[in-house]
Amino acid sequence: MAELSHIFDTHSHYDDPRFEGRGEQLIEELFGAGVSGIIHAATDFESSQFGIKMAKKYSEYYTAVGLHPEFADRFSENDVSKLEELAKASEKVVAIGEIGLDYHYEGYDRERQIKLFTAQTELANSLGLPVIVHCRDAVGDCMEILQRLRPCGVMHCFSGSAETAREVVSLGMYLGFTGALTFKNAKKAQGVVRSMPLERLLLETDCPYMAPEPHRGEASHSGMIKFTAAKAAELKGIGVEELLEIIEQNARRLFGIE
Repeated sequence: MAELSHIFDTHSHYDDPRFEGRGEQLIEELFGAGVSGIIHAATDFESSQFGIKMAKKYSEYYTAVGLHPEFADRFSENDVSKLEELAKASEKVVAIGEIGLDYHYEGYDRERQIKLFTAQTELANSLGLPVIVHCRDAVGDCMEILQRLRPCGVMHCFSGSAETAREVVSLGMYLGFTGALTFKNAKKAQGVVRSMPLERLLLETDCPYMAPEPHRGEASHSGMIKFTAAKAAELKGIGVEELLEIIEQNARRLFGIE
């Protein structure tokens, strides 16, 4: 694997079945190639425990703990206490996430998703941790909760409008972009990156999803951020290495990583 300096992946899922059990091997290879940091975005309790385990094993691997909105149908009041215990289990837990709202598929329970998102955001605020926010087809409700609770954090896999981007940034939050930024039809996202403050930009893979061109359709990994970074650097009119260094500084600042 080629040298990959200053790559800091703020959203990964190396426990995903698409890696066919090779996630940990890939993590080792990426750190061996010079990747600066990886953050695991949890989706449920098992995923949270995977992140904590890997964070204990690898010095530059960090984790969030949290329940994805798909978990909402199983949510109970005791789950917040369990998450709090997990968040306190390791100093390598740097966020609550990924949490949020997803109204994309039919049959979702809006009220239960809002309850779960709100409870986890309140937990993050009480622990002084940022949130990693998943927002899909639910911008109105998502922004209402963020404006009311005002957590620090990142809107992951951002694909919204320039107006929504400005609202998120005005709250002091960050915007995360995946390999989708490199797609030919990503004009809206590219316009947001071009106009947004560089100090509020993060790059992520959401691996194994959202692989950038020229690897679209493949299982992505943190090393592929170099392609996303090249597109972002082009949009911002700066060099790729300079952009990657700024992105790494942004990530470390948001997640409190020395």
